[in-house]
Amino acid sequence: MEIHMDRVEEAVNCIKSGFLCSQAILSTYGKEFGLDVTMANKIACGFGAGMSRIGATCGAVSGACMVIGLKHGKCTASDNDSKEKTYLLVQQFVSEFIQRNKSTKCTDLLGLDLGNPEDYEKAKDRGLFMAICPKLVKDAAEILEDILRKK
Repeated sequence: MEIHMDRVEEAVNCIKSGFLCSQAILSTYGKEFGLDVTMANKIACGFGAGMSRIGATCGAVSGACMVIGLKHGKCTASDNDSKEKTYLLVQQFVSEFIQRNKSTKCTDLLGLDLGNPEDYEKAKDRGLFMAICPKLVKDAAEILEDILRKK
């Protein structure tokens, strides 16, 4: 697979244009695996803001996990080798993301509990989604570029 570093920029531009972190990653990388942008955005929509404002796993991480699955995922019940490869690559991705950002949890990354409506409003009012999330998408895309390069 040819690696396009401009995909990192495409993903960052996607979140800056108003899409969610999960959508930015899946719509940018899913095309290579036959997933059209509209379908990618629909699939990824529930994963933004730490899984629909729960504050759990960052959507950029969830999006990357989906992309790794698109490339290596298990397609038949007996294909445990693909499952194991997918799990290993997701674990590598998460480890690198944590090295860069100290957590994969949206609440930790933004410093507010997005599951709390008051904190969610504070995050919006302070512009945290535009101040912090593009960097998280960039990190996720850079790590994903490295992982997708591997066979």
